[in-house]
Amino acid sequence: MRILVTGGAGYIGATAVAMLLEAGYDVTVLDDLSTGHSDVIPTEAKFVKGSLLSNQDLDEALTGCDAVMHFAAKSLVGESVEKPDLYAEVNVGGSKALFSKMKAHGIKKIVLSSTAATYGEPKRVPISENDEPAPKNPYGATKLEIDRMVATSGFSAISLRYFNVAGALQSANGWLAERHNPETHLIPNILKATNDAPVKIFGTDWPTEDGTCIRDYIHVVDLIEAHIKALETLPEAKHEIINLGSGDGYSVRQVIAAAEKAVGHKIPAIESERRAGDPAILIADITKAKSYLNWQPNRGIDQMVLDTWNSIK
Repeated sequence: MRILVTGGAGYIGATAVAMLLEAGYDVTVLDDLSTGHSDVIPTEAKFVKGSLLSNQDLDEALTGCDAVMHFAAKSLVGESVEKPDLYAEVNVGGSKALFSKMKAHGIKKIVLSSTAATYGEPKRVPISENDEPAPKNPYGATKLEIDRMVATSGFSAISLRYFNVAGALQSANGWLAERHNPETHLIPNILKATNDAPVKIFGTDWPTEDGTCIRDYIHVVDLIEAHIKALETLPEAKHEIINLGSGDGYSVRQVIAAAEKAVGHKIPAIESERRAGDPAILIADITKAKSYLNWQPNRGIDQMVLDTWNSIK
């Protein structure tokens, strides 16, 4: 069975490629390398350097494939606010073109990388798939539109909505880890903190046990294990939405403590004012993932931070 992995040269996509190959699947990667890296693509995978917006590239990438894992997207919240038209063109336009070409090639199976950003400000915690989506930025809005498009496509499809992905996979080609520029994620930035550039803790008076915000983190390996389970349990001509996360979350201070344990020294940090719009707690309800996919996360924050540290030190 051959799987097309769009965005397969990025952090999460490359991890999916490596784990799919390890599981015995044949893999084709489609990536324009605008944010991905060619050196993470295994020689065993077929690589098409190209765009979702190119009919020729899509035809080449989809040839011989039986299913799709769709990761390719612009994904920076701040950039989406500055460039909403770009996000609409690449994320929505690219997905629409992909779905059209999938139908032309007779491919009806797809697992989509979605996001908790589709929910917007949570009305309750933990956040359930049944909660009404209300994205607060163009990135979340484009992902919601993609979910809605696939829901009416007639495909056998699962959208996996996840929160903060962390950790790294030690593959045959070395560590597959975050290589973003700029880096916006908390864990890599904590590990790179110095006395001259300490980590900022935005608010220490939140209604949580230690006063800092709580966020849901999931190890990238757990995440892709769920993607593979989703691929193997796709519903017939139906679309399902499933949350992925830890199910309980970790505070900023807990993440810093895990980082200090990994590096063996104190992490420079300073307390700062709350940021406007930050919720105190964001946690996924993963009940459906446990029951529908027979999946649950096995790697906690210590493992996420340690693997990230080993990948960059």
